[in-house]
Amino acid sequence: MDEAELAARIDHTILGPTTTVDDVERVLDEAIEHGMNACIPPCYVAEAVAYAPDVTLATVVGFPHGQHSTAAKHGEAVDAWQTGADELDMVLNVGRLKAGDDERVAADIAEVVAAVPIPVKVILETALLTDDEKRRACEAAVEAGADFVKTSTGFADGGATVADVELMAEYLPVKASGGIGSYEDAMAMLDAGAERIGASSGVEILDGAPEAAEKS
Repeated sequence: MDEAELAARIDHTILGPTTTVDDVERVLDEAIEHGMNACIPPCYVAEAVAYAPDVTLATVVGFPHGQHSTAAKHGEAVDAWQTGADELDMVLNVGRLKAGDDERVAADIAEVVAAVPIPVKVILETALLTDDEKRRACEAAVEAGADFVKTSTGFADGGATVADVELMAEYLPVKASGGIGSYEDAMAMLDAGAERIGASSGVEILDGAPEAAEKS
C-alpha cells in the first residue's frame, strides 16, 4: 500500500469538546494536502463543506455516549446529511446492549440507516464491552443494515486493538479508531482487517510511512 492509498483510508479526526472552527479548518487543510478524509463535529459541517467541498466528510451522531433518543439520532443524521456530510459515525446505545435489549439496539441503528442515503458506521465502544457483547453489537449493526462497524469514540478508556478488529471484521467492514498514533499502529489495524482508520494523528501516521521517510 503506497502513501496515497493509505491516506485515502484515514479519517483525519477532530472531535474534542473545545474544537473551534479554526481547528476544523486546520484539519481540513491537512486532509487536502495529504489526500485524507476528515471527521468533525456536526456543528461545523456547513462551514467544512463550504471550506473544503472536495474532502470526504464524516460527522458523528449520538456522540459520544450513544444515549440520545432514537428520534434525536434520526434528526441529527438527517440534518448532517442535508448539510453536506458524506458519512455518519453513530454511537450504539451501550447501556441497552449491556441490558440485553438487542432488538432496541438494532432498531436504533436502523432508524439512522433508513433516514439517510449515505454510509453509516456504528461505533461499538469496544473498551466497554465483552467479546460476547461485541459480537451481539456487530450482529445488531448487520441486522440494521449499517455499512461499517467502528471500534471507539476515543472518549472511553482504551481504543482500537488488533483482536477487536479481527473479531469485528467477521461481520462488516471495520473502522479502527482510538489510540492509533503512528504508521505502525495504523498498519497493524489494516493488517488485522480494518478498511478505515480514524485518528487525530493522520499526518503523523503518513509521515511515518516508508515512502514519506524516503522523500525526507
